[in-house]
Amino acid sequence: MGRISARVAAVTESATLAIDAKAKALKAAGEDVIGFGAGEPDFPTPAHIVDAAAEACRDPKNHRYTPAAGLPELRQAVADKTRRDSGLEVKADQVLVTNGGKHAVYNTFATLLDEGDEVLLPAPYWTTYPEAVALSGGVSVVVPTDETTGFRATVDQLEAALTDRTKVLLFVSPSNPTGAVYSRAEIEAVGRWAAEHDLWVVTDEIYEHLVYGDTEHHSMPVVVPELTDRCVVVNGVAKTYAMTGWRVGWMVGPADVIAASANLQSHATSNVANVSQRAALAAVTGDLSAVDEMRAIYDRRRRKMLEMLLDIPGVECAEPQGAFYAFPSFKGTLGRDIGGRTPRSTLELAEVILDEAKVALVPGEAFGAPGYMRLSYALGDDDLVEGVTRVAKLLAG
Repeated sequence: MGRISARVAAVTESATLAIDAKAKALKAAGEDVIGFGAGEPDFPTPAHIVDAAAEACRDPKNHRYTPAAGLPELRQAVADKTRRDSGLEVKADQVLVTNGGKHAVYNTFATLLDEGDEVLLPAPYWTTYPEAVALSGGVSVVVPTDETTGFRATVDQLEAALTDRTKVLLFVSPSNPTGAVYSRAEIEAVGRWAAEHDLWVVTDEIYEHLVYGDTEHHSMPVVVPELTDRCVVVNGVAKTYAMTGWRVGWMVGPADVIAASANLQSHATSNVANVSQRAALAAVTGDLSAVDEMRAIYDRRRRKMLEMLLDIPGVECAEPQGAFYAFPSFKGTLGRDIGGRTPRSTLELAEVILDEAKVALVPGEAFGAPGYMRLSYALGDDDLVEGVTRVAKLLAG
């Protein structure tokens, strides 16, 4: 009998956090490392949100336990924000406040899945999704996509992956890691297909406000209302408001699912830290002016990164339409001598680039997409240019 449970032992380390940790360790040792790994805004949390948290610290009512499902006023505010931003009408009892977006993902799958239930998981995917599915007893059925379809899964692909064990479709737009955004017509087609097959849809909308140019974000339960009773929306303050460290996310879904998940949370964590909840309340009830400013800067960086990547021989990159990532193909660079080594995979190439150029990228293997790398453009302009320049010089030999 093993010391560690088989289920927990099977969990793969988060590649994004591992790369970020290695880069930070090298920096701490005095190395000039530039990291493209973390999916984290480089902006400070807006001042009015920080001020609300500071005030909350001094209020004794925030020093005590509060309802496990979230502060009532925050649950209502999230419901109001959801209606404002996506058009989805929900009540406060359809909102569960969680310890960040990851916790919302885990809670959702733990609440919906029984042993052996299958989840359709379009790839490339965020590294946490298959782990949360597996920890909940489910089975991820990967649906591969690539740049030829803009990294967007088609109904035909989903149909081919469907079995009598399929219970959930995971749908993400805008996407981490690719930056892909589904059009309204594509969302409607996928949503109606899911409804026809009585599937649950878990849709992660944490990048809803980070879309560029003429691209628009659309929420699946709004586009396909008949899905509303079989859909859970996952979201949070981390990306929109530069609040990754505050750890506030939420689930929005049918009241019975939210009640069951709140019961689970009451035993797992109890309430989210009250000061963080008060900060989130200030965020979601405020205007989006700070978000607009951040998005404009991301857009400038997005265009610069794409331009520079496309100038590197052997590298191809689809234009990201949302989030703050580019997901270029490095397949054309593999099998060559680079820094005295011959990387045959992007996993090996990422190691070479970190060792030789002191640039941290996340290999596509982490996202179910070997041959690609994820680069976040949520870092300073100068670091972005310097980092991509270093990679280009190394690959040029």
